Amino acid sequence: MDSQQIARICHETNRAYCESIGDNSQRTWAEAEDWQRESAMRGVWFRLANPEAAPSAQHEAWMNDKMKDGWVYGAEKNAALKTHPCLVPYEQLPAEQKIKDALFIGVVEAFRRHGAS
Repeated sequence: MDSQQIARICHETNRAYCESIGDNSQRTWAEAEDWQRESAMRGVWFRLANPEAAPSAQHEAWMNDKMKDGWVYGAEKNAALKTHPCLVPYEQLPAEQKIKDALFIGVVEAFRRHGAS
């Protein structure tokens, strides 16, 4: 399985989790904006290159990518304004956001450990 397929599964896992906590704002992989798909793919590449990285390092890599793309902290996620409430240190994330990181890492690791990456 290639990294784009793993990214799609990570994205859909995140979307399902978001729906389970009442957030229905996530689009399917097929409907997602290019920047969203690219972000998931960069997360997969980071994890595959750094399999021992702590969840905080995964989050920091995501934050660095976002900030390089012009995103800043904002109380609400807004793609047009490039604001995101999760642009904070990992320790400041609410538990439900940390679960998203754990799910993402778990999906990538499942494929990496079983030779499908």
